[in-house]
Order: sequence, then structure tokens, then C-alpha cells
Amino acid sequence: MTKHSEDVSGSAKAATAGRILVGDVLVAGTAQSEKIVLDKPLSFWGGYDSEAGKIIDRTHPLVGESLAGKIMVMAHAKGSSSSSSVLAEAIRNGTGPLGIVLRERDLIISIGAIVAAELYNLNVPVVCLGPVAFDEVVSAPGPLRIEAVGGEGGARVYLDSR
Repeated sequence: MTKHSEDVSGSAKAATAGRILVGDVLVAGTAQSEKIVLDKPLSFWGGYDSEAGKIIDRTHPLVGESLAGKIMVMAHAKGSSSSSSVLAEAIRNGTGPLGIVLRERDLIISIGAIVAAELYNLNVPVVCLGPVAFDEVVSAPGPLRIEAVGGEGGARVYLDSR
């Protein structure tokens, strides 16, 4: 098995040949589901309806789509720090993503998942992959599995081998 290393805060390595990508844990947890790839960043504040579970930002290409029950794949978020509260409420309502894969560390997204874990005992893993591994997740067919159990280098994203 060939391993490809990439520098993401000096820690992430992508073991792409084995269909297992290694990155950093931002929020611990496990998830398995179909993915939804957001090519454009989303602000949860004003861009996502946490009750209906739909993207409501009219300028977003996926307006009307739901994140509920899916693993959200997005390079980074945009917008207000209030996005964390909208994400936490979406998780509480069961209308949020089951897991989140990012290309760049995002404190606001992480805080939303941490708040949901602390207040509602609902764990949504958030992981950060470097650009090469992230691009492989975006282009891979099928569902994903996330196992996020540590800090730097503790995240594993398993790709479907279809």
C-alpha cells in the first residue's frame, strides 16, 4: 500500500491506496452515511433552516437540499459565529449532518458540534483533511465512514470501494 503524505498543520497523512484517509479530529465521534458535497461554503446563520433541515440560502447551488442524515463535505464554512448555534440546533432536531469533513479547520463549525455533544449528548464528528485527501473524498463514489478518536492524525475517513 502506497501512502501519500501531505502537510496539514504538520500532521495529516493520506493513505489513499487503501481507501482510508487520515486527518485531524476537530470533534470526536463516528458516523456512516451517504455524503453531500457542498462545492460552495455555507453559512448556517441565515443559510440553513434547522427546523426543516434545508439549505435556504438562495445564492447557494444546493438551495432546498437537506443535510439531515448525511455526511457533509465542505472545504470551509462562511459567515457569522452564530452559525454554531444553528448547527447545534439542527443536530438536536435531527435535521443536521451526521458527520462533517472539512479541508480547512473551522472553529465555528467545531463549536456547533461540541455544543450539541455537551448540551444534547449528540455526537457529530468533525474532521479536517488536507487538500489531496479532501479532493479524494469529494470525487469518491458512495457512502463514507468517519472514525474520529484523537487529535492530530486520529481521524480516519473510509471510502466506499464501489
